[in-house]
Amino acid sequence: MEKTIEDPPTSAVLLDHCHFSQVIFNSVEKFYIPGGDVTCRYTFTQHFIPRQKDWIGIFRVGWKTVREYYTFMWVTLPIDLNNKSAKQQEVQFKAYYLPKDDEYYQFCYVDQDGVVRGASIPFQFRPENEEDILVVTTQGEVEEIEQHNKELCKENQELKDSCVSLQKQNSDMQAELQKKQEELETLQSINKKLELKVKEQKDYWETELLQLKEQNQKMSSENEKMGIRVDQLQAQLSTQEKEMEKLVQGDQDKTEQLEHLKKENGHLFLSLTEQRKDQKKLEQTVEEMKQNETTAMKKQQELMDENFDLSRRLSEKKMICNALQREKERLEGENDLLKRENSRLLSYMGLDFNSLPYQVPTSDEGGAGQNPGLVYGNPYSGKTTFPFQLEGPSDGICDHTLEQQQMQALCLNCPICDKIFPATEKQIFEDHVFCHSL
Repeated sequence: MEKTIEDPPTSAVLLDHCHFSQVIFNSVEKFYIPGGDVTCRYTFTQHFIPRQKDWIGIFRVGWKTVREYYTFMWVTLPIDLNNKSAKQQEVQFKAYYLPKDDEYYQFCYVDQDGVVRGASIPFQFRPENEEDILVVTTQGEVEEIEQHNKELCKENQELKDSCVSLQKQNSDMQAELQKKQEELETLQSINKKLELKVKEQKDYWETELLQLKEQNQKMSSENEKMGIRVDQLQAQLSTQEKEMEKLVQGDQDKTEQLEHLKKENGHLFLSLTEQRKDQKKLEQTVEEMKQNETTAMKKQQELMDENFDLSRRLSEKKMICNALQREKERLEGENDLLKRENSRLLSYMGLDFNSLPYQVPTSDEGGAGQNPGLVYGNPYSGKTTFPFQLEGPSDGICDHTLEQQQMQALCLNCPICDKIFPATEKQIFEDHVFCHSL
């Protein structure tokens, strides 16, 4: 068989599954003259819709499947199927691709699924005056031709039967097609409603998509933050793992220490009994110290009262001493003035101290010491008698001793380690002494 560049879509569909009535071939000749192009004219039925890969092939009569085509041509799709002229189409087969024998052939319309939708009446490729030629044949050829004619008659009868069956099938298909058409209209109305719903749903989805995009952006930013946080946590985790290793090591050391402490605890428990005995002795000692403390507190109070009285007397003596010091400074100033006046008068009178008719007694000869520069003596000279006698250095030593006694009375000394505690921290002192007994 001759083929074009691209093979058409075929299948192993048998004759029983073909629908020959959907495409009708028009003006098919009984024979075509070899060496010339052949035009095939055909018409689409009302409910048939052609597709892009449909094709028309030339088949030898007696074919069983669409793969047995001799040659084919692609179908040209009409622009508008609703137009009446669009229903009538034609294709032209070039003479080069046509059969060269005188067998019977027919046109068949095959869709892109490989299903035959229409078939023409048989025809031949032979010269026009072939019937007028006297053919001289032998008896064997005559018998062969008669046998061939019988086979053609048989095939013709089969085709007629097949045509009746196809016509009946066509009527059934028409009824079914009408029913399908009604269902199609119903589906179209439902489809419109669904399209409206789809449009509404699409608008809703677009709005939802925008919201999801915004949420996605937020989630992306949060994801970046979480990534940074995860890195930080991983760094913290590695640090904590190192610390955990150190803690595990420390725990092992602590376990060893705990074992050691248990052993020491056993020794300490043995010594605890002895320490409790010592504690009873210390409690007795503490009781005695409490009694001594009570006595010391009484003495301390007495010493504080005495110290207060001495402080008051000392303040009074200091005030009197300050007043006398000021009086002494005033008298010394007046004495200096009198000395200068006396010297001035002596120089004015032209007298000398050695020429006076009497000697002025000195301060070493007793009595009130006189100033040798005065004629009649210094009435303010002489030993000054105070109304009281100031205490000497011995009083300072006594005060220091009293202060030491007061400090000792105000403090608590540990009898074991000699540590000193204020009297106000009596409870701390007792706890300290008790700790020595543990």
